[in-house]
Amino acid sequence: MDTTVKTHEITNSVAGAGPAAEGLQPFLHDAVVTLYAPSFAVSRPDGQITGGADGFYHGDSRALARLTVEADGITIAPAHGALDGADRAAFRGVLRGLGEETPDPAVTLYRRRHVTPGHLEETLEVGNAGRRHVRARLIVTAVTDLAPMERVKLGKAQPPAAATATEDGLGWSRDSFAVRLTSTPAPAAVDPDTGRLEYEIELAPGAAWTAVLSCDAAHEDGDQFPAPPAGGVPWRTPRLRSADRRFDHWLSQSAADLDRLRLADPERPGDQFLAAGAPWFLTLFGRDSLWAARMLLPLGTGLAAGTLRTLARRQGAVSDRDTEEQPGKILHEVRRATQRFSDGFALPARYYGTVDATPLWVTLLHDSWRWGLAPDQVEELLPHAEAALAWMRDHGDADGDGFLEYIDHTGRGLANQGWKDSGDSIRHRDGRLAASPIALCEVQAYAYEAARGGADLLRAFGRPGADEWEEWAGRLRDRFRSSFWVEDERGPYPAVALDRDKRPVDSVTSGFGHLLGTGLLDRDESALLAARLSTPDLDSGHGLRTLSSDSVGYNPYGYHIGSIWPHDTAIAVHGLVRAGFPAAAASLSEGLLTASAGFGARLPELFAGHGAASGASPSPYPASCRPQAWAAASSVVVLQSVLGLTADVPGGTITVAPAFAEAYRPLRVEGFDIAGGRLDIAVDADGTAHIEAPAGLEVKREHATPR
Repeated sequence: MDTTVKTHEITNSVAGAGPAAEGLQPFLHDAVVTLYAPSFAVSRPDGQITGGADGFYHGDSRALARLTVEADGITIAPAHGALDGADRAAFRGVLRGLGEETPDPAVTLYRRRHVTPGHLEETLEVGNAGRRHVRARLIVTAVTDLAPMERVKLGKAQPPAAATATEDGLGWSRDSFAVRLTSTPAPAAVDPDTGRLEYEIELAPGAAWTAVLSCDAAHEDGDQFPAPPAGGVPWRTPRLRSADRRFDHWLSQSAADLDRLRLADPERPGDQFLAAGAPWFLTLFGRDSLWAARMLLPLGTGLAAGTLRTLARRQGAVSDRDTEEQPGKILHEVRRATQRFSDGFALPARYYGTVDATPLWVTLLHDSWRWGLAPDQVEELLPHAEAALAWMRDHGDADGDGFLEYIDHTGRGLANQGWKDSGDSIRHRDGRLAASPIALCEVQAYAYEAARGGADLLRAFGRPGADEWEEWAGRLRDRFRSSFWVEDERGPYPAVALDRDKRPVDSVTSGFGHLLGTGLLDRDESALLAARLSTPDLDSGHGLRTLSSDSVGYNPYGYHIGSIWPHDTAIAVHGLVRAGFPAAAASLSEGLLTASAGFGARLPELFAGHGAASGASPSPYPASCRPQAWAAASSVVVLQSVLGLTADVPGGTITVAPAFAEAYRPLRVEGFDIAGGRLDIAVDADGTAHIEAPAGLEVKREHATPR
């Protein structure tokens, strides 16, 4: 996807939370994350919020850094903890020894959590199932540092904010951020110096005691990107029933997470987009939001339209060296304030340091039109598409060599500005880092696809320039073939990039998958890459490694140099199907399903690249976001690929060509959305397909031809 190493470059390594890891990015792999953007809570598996990355957050600020429940003199032993959808979780514990007459537990604590925008609710229920009267003092401790997100991510401890006692709880404030914690019933005692709320509990046999803790957090000037109005999900939620229940569970959990990752444009609240992911990136990211919206097109065009318009309102208009803004350019990310990570690394609140968001914006507009976005909405955005295309020619290709490249002009921004944006991601086969300016292989594919798609749009809507962009794309294709292809003992392949001196950066990477199906390659070239993607140095059995395990510098825990990113693998799955290689796509799809089961159906941003040969379940990348928008949206694009589903609403057709559905048959999907109409598809055990499509669209049924 797009990110951990927005701060990866300024931490020497990633290490665990807590005092021993001061100054290192906190681990998250065992955290429970409950989410309702722009708010979320991070806790331990037992429900305790104890520091590190733990906390209740709202709008990139930490509202609570500690929220623990203890019983004075009594051990609370964790028994169970689990998510319920995306915004709820529940935890059970046993008050060991209290009221017990046999080895069976007698008194238990049931802790239920619910997050909504700006609000955290914790319901505490102590129940006595024993035969004795019991007494206990329950102690809730609440502390906060009101830290900005970048300080948390850096592992930089902040001093606790001073608390003020209220009649029923505690309050904190700093600058324009205010937090209040209240309790019903009111505590027997409140100590603002320690953050303790104390309750005296007495329970008869069979009785229960309940308290509700409510935490409200708000910025004085409101939310930068607020939660959309309730109930306004801009897509049709699909229902899948297949022979592989892992697939069903993955899609279901992904749908719940995507719903709670929605944010709205305050300039036009009806326009929604997906925040990139929690905890580090719960805001607007150009690349992430565009890819996620593109992956969800089979569920409707509403999210894509909102994403396109939100980014178009912030499209570059001037040249600004400090923010990397340029006319026509689509931004990288938006934050409430400048993120200051170190003296040499700081990102402005609105930052344009990305080379690929602009062509991806054009392609999303084209694909949305093909999936049924209303012509008047498409036409409204065409001036922005023309500006984006012009950026590719006039600014993206700064040196005039015909390729899109990037360089950090500020000296304090992202050194790499493709989706693999960590500082060590683009390297030669011998391990040497590439020098900027850098032209990435996948960005040339995005640019080619954008130019061709842009030409189609211009021609369809009677605007000039279509021929020019088709010719531009043709020249790019020829240049790519002559400049990027290299060879090793296994044969030819495209380099991951060209460096400052126009030399191929010859490492073997997952970037191959982003080239397939874009039209940049011919059939023979596509076959070479399909074969490469199927070899065990890239196909780990849990998905694609970002860097071949045979490479110098390969690290299964390397953010972009050996780890596995679900969206990266899903893009390859879709590309392989588009290019006509369903067998290779099937293997990668199976790997993602295996990984999804290992992560409780909530695939993270990325995970370690050890692969299936090292164990049945994948190892986590400990600082990974979870949930992450394009990891969740990957479930939909994989399902689309399984069915070989494509749409050409302007041409009046839908195509269904089940590419590798055998492992999932029988299957039935209800709730695809084409041009506002519902599409249901069922595939029987024998391969017979049944399609219920919206009126007015011709359904083409095809059989994928394996290669």
